Amino acid sequence: MSSDSKVPSYLECAQPNAAENRAPWYKNTAPTYAGVFLWFVFWSYSVNSGTPGGILSAGVPVAIGSVLVAALLCHFCFYYLMARFGQKTGLPLYIVGASTFGAKGGFILPGFLMGLLQFGWLAVNIWGSSMAMNQMFGFEGFPLYVVMALWGIAAVVAALKGIQYVAKFSTYLPVIPAVILLVLVVKTIGGLGSFDPAVLVAASKAAAPAVGPGPAALTAFGVFAFALTYIVGFFATAGAAGVDFGTGARNKKDVSMGGLFGVALAIFLTVGAAILITAGHYGSLMATAQGKAALLTGGVNLNPMSLMGEIFKSDTTAKWLAFALAITAFPSACFSSLIAANSIKTTLPKVNPWISCGIGCVIAIALAITGVAGKAVAVFAFIGASFGPICGALFMEYILCKGKWSGPRAGFNPAGWVAWALGFIVGVQPNFAAQCGFAIPAAPVVAFVVGAVVYALMSKMQTAVLPYPQAEQQSAN
Repeated sequence: MSSDSKVPSYLECAQPNAAENRAPWYKNTAPTYAGVFLWFVFWSYSVNSGTPGGILSAGVPVAIGSVLVAALLCHFCFYYLMARFGQKTGLPLYIVGASTFGAKGGFILPGFLMGLLQFGWLAVNIWGSSMAMNQMFGFEGFPLYVVMALWGIAAVVAALKGIQYVAKFSTYLPVIPAVILLVLVVKTIGGLGSFDPAVLVAASKAAAPAVGPGPAALTAFGVFAFALTYIVGFFATAGAAGVDFGTGARNKKDVSMGGLFGVALAIFLTVGAAILITAGHYGSLMATAQGKAALLTGGVNLNPMSLMGEIFKSDTTAKWLAFALAITAFPSACFSSLIAANSIKTTLPKVNPWISCGIGCVIAIALAITGVAGKAVAVFAFIGASFGPICGALFMEYILCKGKWSGPRAGFNPAGWVAWALGFIVGVQPNFAAQCGFAIPAAPVVAFVVGAVVYALMSKMQTAVLPYPQAEQQSAN
């Protein structure tokens, strides 16, 4: 018997999550996902596209509308069918993915890749949290690097030894950023009527160093493409993890409501709040000739968290709020480390997790210290390029199988791997825009589409489905 025709031990040992262990959507899926989007690194960088005026360059309605489309896309394309697979089978992502990428290939995609990318998330968390805390301490150079190192080490150690204690208090921590966002919206909403995107663009250009023409302000389509790139790129791995979230859902309604509230609504509210805060703050300055003149000479900051000192008219208040937001981010760092540890332990069972996660931690700290992790848009775009086609292939797998998981396929399933490879190439193309002379807009979404289409075209070239009793135990609901 060929080794490819045997079911690997990791598949044989997998057991579906029992019905008695599942809970309503408002007790697991929705609050957990909402906590992800309340992470300040997500909403605080959502306005700044790196171009004059950022996401607000075409006005508030265009920005809000673009976020709404991105939020719905995340729910319906990147989460819903993944979660339905999990709900029907009760099996986690690295098991369900064996149908798309093969029993052997599933070890790498999405298994090992999910673990590796979590260290990228850890790096972003280290950088963002350290910079937020540093508003209180004002460290520079080596002392700041020590803070980053301690933050990363503490997160990995907690993930490997004490994650249960972190989970106990992390349930309530998302309330802090939610309250801060609400208060900031209330304090700035009065300036929305005076906001003028043209003035914001002009002020952004005035603040830029006079070296060449610089980037142009985004058109309405550019704003739409940026919103898709940023939001979908951020959500791509969490969308694939919808399979795992789905294992805790009782039925189709739990999957749907958990995604509508925890994914779509949470994205819309958090990024929407960041947009309103920034526009409202600068709108209040534009309301007077003196304020507008000061804005045009003083420049702008398109990070709503960095505006807290001006909004509250107190640097001390802003420092304490930034410190609180940093503390609320620690559980996210721990959970990223935990997912990485679990993925690596599954794919490399003979390697001591303290060694593998230690290496990942060192890399994450290095990415934070060098500032690479601080380029949030670029990081999210790369993650979207990596997991966009995975979500696309899984999406098409669900459709082709008419909602019934087929079970693992032998070896390395070529349909899944070719779909991922071509989708990834498309997804990372903007990184080589200078060499190509153009950049594919909304690349993570296009990568998803390529992954889905290629998987469908190669559906007749897949490896054989292996005998797998667990595949027959899935729910028809």
